[in-house]
Amino acid sequence: MIAILLGKGFEESEALVPADLLRRAGAQVLLVGLDSLQVTGSHGITVTADTTLAELDRDSVQMLMLPGGLGGVAAIAGSNHAQALIQYCWDQGRWLAAICAAPTILARMGILDRRNAVCYPGMEDEMGSAIVHKGTPVVVDGHIVTGEAAGSSFAFGLKLVEILMGAEAAAQVKHAVHYHG
Repeated sequence: MIAILLGKGFEESEALVPADLLRRAGAQVLLVGLDSLQVTGSHGITVTADTTLAELDRDSVQMLMLPGGLGGVAAIAGSNHAQALIQYCWDQGRWLAAICAAPTILARMGILDRRNAVCYPGMEDEMGSAIVHKGTPVVVDGHIVTGEAAGSSFAFGLKLVEILMGAEAAAQVKHAVHYHG
């Protein structure tokens, strides 16, 4: 199961485009509200999450995905429960995925130390010792996937499909949504 954490102020496209693409491929995706089922994104769109962080079965998480959006990133960074889940997934060798400003959370936790990554342009100083690949939509290093920004949501989501479901599934979803990137 892929868990996508939603904190108040999350970037809607960075959470919902990958969730949609993964679900089209047949993956089980749960939108996880940090504190409640109703979570409002950075552009005023309120989403009803599938579950809350308190109710999430962390042992069933195959991949933990963190969308950007400065408010959502601040909410995740400020949540001890979210930080514990991220650390648990990392310690268990589970996939971690973060896009836009969210890779800075992984950097602050030391998870991106000396690893290849990408983040929102202008946030490179918050990436610690990560090797940042500016202008690259998606970077994979080990069990970590990072994406550049909202404009990378389709490439990021399709990479997650490829990693979890295979290249054929990613090609089928890409064709089905007529993505030409």
